[in-house]
Amino acid sequence: MLKIAICDDQPQELEAICTNLKVYLTVNPLEAEIQKFTHPDELLSAIENENFHIYLLDIVMPMVNGLELGCQIRRLDREAQIIYATTEPQFALQAYAASPINYLIKPIDKQQLFDTLTLAISKMDLTEDQTFTVKTSDSLRVINLSDIACFEYRSHSVLFTLKNGEEFLSRTIRENFSEYRSPILKDRHFLQCHTSFVVNMRRVELFSKDSFTLCGGKIVPIAAKQYATVRDTYMNYLMQKGAHK
Repeated sequence: MLKIAICDDQPQELEAICTNLKVYLTVNPLEAEIQKFTHPDELLSAIENENFHIYLLDIVMPMVNGLELGCQIRRLDREAQIIYATTEPQFALQAYAASPINYLIKPIDKQQLFDTLTLAISKMDLTEDQTFTVKTSDSLRVINLSDIACFEYRSHSVLFTLKNGEEFLSRTIRENFSEYRSPILKDRHFLQCHTSFVVNMRRVELFSKDSFTLCGGKIVPIAAKQYATVRDTYMNYLMQKGAHK
């Protein structure tokens, strides 16, 4: 399902964009969900627990402006499509720090918005997000693979770190780590970079010779003997992702 977030502190502008989106989704039948936010903090709170494919952001807003909001979203999600919609053309150059797909000037031209949405959707993988079930000490927890930042083998258990910074520990696993991680590694976004660590490449912010730094600041080590393989796999991933941009 396509998930779209709109953030604009002006209710009339918010409703106008939402109306145009609904027209687009009528002309281009897609299963979609639109969520509206009138304050950047509301949107930032929402994305701690769910993913959006497309963000339509105003720029001039209270407290956190749209430029800062876009950069924060980009740090959390490298693949989301960001569209700025604003009355202020002078911020266009600064806006590109968040790598938006377009910068639209209000009043928004409907066809320009539709063309931008079509381009954004063409860059996405809208297949249903896969899930993984983790047995914890007191329950079964089902998590979306896209929400995992990394996980590591630790004393016969597995420590999961999610994109929102939350960490939780599985109960003791009976199989070896290789068997445990195998279903997750079938997803092309995941890479084993160390005997005990698997990283979600969607959540990588910085790559160096001995580690990945993830969005949120967590550092995941790269085994020296695996460096060449890890480097090549990560570079190929970036090239494949870029080919769809």
